[in-house]
Amino acid sequence: MPAPELDPTTSAPTESPCREDGFVPLRSYAPIGDGRTIALVAEDGAIDWLPIPNLDSIPAFAAALDSSNGGRLELAPSIPFTSQRRYLPGTNVLETTFSTDAGQVLVTDALNLGLDGRLPWTELVRRVDGVDGEVPMRWRIAPGTCFDTASPWARQTPHGIVLRLKDLNLGVVTSEDMDAEVTDQAVAGAFTIDAGQRRVIGLVATDAEPLMLSPVDDIDRGLDRTVAHWSNWSSQFECTGTWKEALHRSVLFLKLLIFTPTGAVAAAATTSLPERRTGGKNWDYRYAWVRDTAYTLDALRRLGIREETHAAISWLLRTVRRHRAGTGVFYRLDGSPVDPVIEREAPGWRGIGPVVTGNRAHNQLQLSIYADLFSTVRLYVDAGHALDTHTGHMLADFADQACDAWRNRDAGMWELEALEHYTSSKLGCWHALRCAVGLAEMGQIPGDPDRWASEAERIRNWVERECWSDELTSYEWYPGSGKLDASILLHAGSGFDQGPRMSKTIDALRHNLGSGPLLYRFTGAREEQEGAFVACSFWTVSALHSVGRDEEARELMDELVALGNDVGVFAEMIDPGDNSFLGNLPQGLSHLALIGAVLDLQS
Repeated sequence: MPAPELDPTTSAPTESPCREDGFVPLRSYAPIGDGRTIALVAEDGAIDWLPIPNLDSIPAFAAALDSSNGGRLELAPSIPFTSQRRYLPGTNVLETTFSTDAGQVLVTDALNLGLDGRLPWTELVRRVDGVDGEVPMRWRIAPGTCFDTASPWARQTPHGIVLRLKDLNLGVVTSEDMDAEVTDQAVAGAFTIDAGQRRVIGLVATDAEPLMLSPVDDIDRGLDRTVAHWSNWSSQFECTGTWKEALHRSVLFLKLLIFTPTGAVAAAATTSLPERRTGGKNWDYRYAWVRDTAYTLDALRRLGIREETHAAISWLLRTVRRHRAGTGVFYRLDGSPVDPVIEREAPGWRGIGPVVTGNRAHNQLQLSIYADLFSTVRLYVDAGHALDTHTGHMLADFADQACDAWRNRDAGMWELEALEHYTSSKLGCWHALRCAVGLAEMGQIPGDPDRWASEAERIRNWVERECWSDELTSYEWYPGSGKLDASILLHAGSGFDQGPRMSKTIDALRHNLGSGPLLYRFTGAREEQEGAFVACSFWTVSALHSVGRDEEARELMDELVALGNDVGVFAEMIDPGDNSFLGNLPQGLSHLALIGAVLDLQS
């Protein structure tokens, strides 16, 4: 039986020519954020995704997964239009120019920041400036059902318009000369804007606490403050060279995924955007993977970004100590254990389900987690910092664990159900032990580095003997598999192999798993109708550089950068057939791989 729908007379979305059955292509989305949550803005001006108060909250606005009941914030001309977008330079503030036969209008969207950074409430601002002519506009704020767990209601109070959704309080603030129609479950309005005029629509939100209905002028000034804040933040690092714009934009997107209350790094901003059009591969990526944290710290360190680097490594080490019983694959953004997987009442993007919260992979054994943890700490120490005593003892224990654990089958980097002796997993343990030896030699951790060095050499010998395939002329996915795995590319950069074998492996991967500039993640992924994995494609650039094939690396980099959307966003996957996006977005791993590839080519 389908879930009950919202009242169609008050909450039905307005049809847009940009949409098909109420949905836009995933390429249409551009993120804005405040360090606590992220909103996704479509090309037609609608915000189809906004969890409140936190990125991992059940979203109050989730039309990206449920066009009818998900909830959406709309703002666009009420006559036919085209749109063009950009981010204001050095910021995560989005500017959309709508062009109509009647004139042009500029909409600036942001999640506002405060004087000291993140506000203690959520504040969305939508500033409308008339550029040319006289343009009729329409707007609408209609919360959803939180995956069919709540029913929104709206009221005109003595102090302003308030919508309520479970414990959420949502205040709607507009310019004084704008009328608003309040229905049971939504707020909407229309206005005409002339050249030189400005109108502002604000949404202020709190969770189970009083609601501050900020004056509209304060919200408008907050937008200017937010632009200045982002510009100041991005001025701390310099991006130069051929791909400086892609690099700068990717770093700004990465900053959006850093959860400022704790320093955790979210893998992506969304859940359940499908990895294939036939469904079934829909995951919740609003968690902090140890792997992604390691790559983030590497990128931040290389760019000279200090505060986020320390916050992320402090969060990681505190969280690992808190869950000392084992090395978890990922954690909630507040460091607590991962939620159980719940399949929600929502159809999914274009009906491709399931829609889930939680992620079942957290209980898996992934041996590469040792490499992620140790490489993170080694990079931090190499940058001139020192470890505390508790962390040193913990890492010595983990190094001892890795000496034994590498002999086990695991789920591998791709979190598969089949347990195998994955080559990349063994090399993760090798890399972890080599890092542990280096840390011990620098006096940062106690323990027996002779044992770690000996076991690392044993792993190297085993991989060289068991994991090379003469038939494939490549390292294979696992011994005897006759299959390929693109994650081996990471171990050109780790230093395991930068010689002829790795160069031949790159060629084998591109020949067997490649589609144009893109790369599928392992043998069989194409047949499973997944998209090509964006991060693997950028890892190829870094691997080519590591084996001395820079000209090929640069040519590939040019092709890959061009595959982002109009404002530089990358999702998890791209369908090589039509270059459409698949999977959650913005995907941290995709942008981290881009950042790493650019920095490698500049080194």
